[in-house]
Amino acid sequence: MDPVALPRRLLAEFLGTALLVTAVVGSGIMASRLSPDDVGLQLLENSIATAFALGALILTFGPISGAHFNPVVSAADWFLGRRTRTGLTATDLAGYTVAQIAGAIGGSILANLMFGLDAVSISRNQRAAGHLWLGEVVATTGLLLLIVALARSGRASAAPAAVGAYIGAAYWFTSSTSFANPAVTIGRAFTDTFAGIAPSSVPAYIAAQLAGLLAATGLLLVLYPHAGAASGDVVVHHPAPRSEETR
Repeated sequence: MDPVALPRRLLAEFLGTALLVTAVVGSGIMASRLSPDDVGLQLLENSIATAFALGALILTFGPISGAHFNPVVSAADWFLGRRTRTGLTATDLAGYTVAQIAGAIGGSILANLMFGLDAVSISRNQRAAGHLWLGEVVATTGLLLLIVALARSGRASAAPAAVGAYIGAAYWFTSSTSFANPAVTIGRAFTDTFAGIAPSSVPAYIAAQLAGLLAATGLLLVLYPHAGAASGDVVVHHPAPRSEETR
């Protein structure tokens, strides 16, 4: 059977990333309104909502596109699956990346509008410091190790709970609050709210996330030498549709 058609997968990646960023930004706005004088409580509310939403979105879109919602996840999938031809193709990777970035920007706009703000409000929240960049390297490396380990060990079905739990925890144990996603980072520049990041801070965050990608890829090649054989299951196995669905 043919795999899920690329346009359907790109739509799933666009919608999934958009709704993920909507959850991140929207819960951040709600938290700042409900708990205006307690930043710690705001972060708790934001992290819980994000973790639960991410798990639900992986369940929703995983069977279609794999529920990457993240260019570094897609890049790792492409790189590790090149030899075995089990992961994304270069064309897929380019399409996924564009869909994810567009979705992330759309998600910020949607969240802004839902809370009565201007559709686009460029963030002024500066996040520029070495310890924050280190936090992004750690967050991204850990995320990729988890995802590929789940796929390689045949536990991709645990990804909704495991990935959601990791991101929820990484909000707290990393200095950067774990963006770990270039598309989400770009999208969050379009909201001047609790979850925003100033455009001038975006390039360094993305560079740190790419460093995390390189670190994770190197570690995976050592820890899981045959990880590429499971690239088709990153993040979630997306099986071929039934024949009648492709007609």
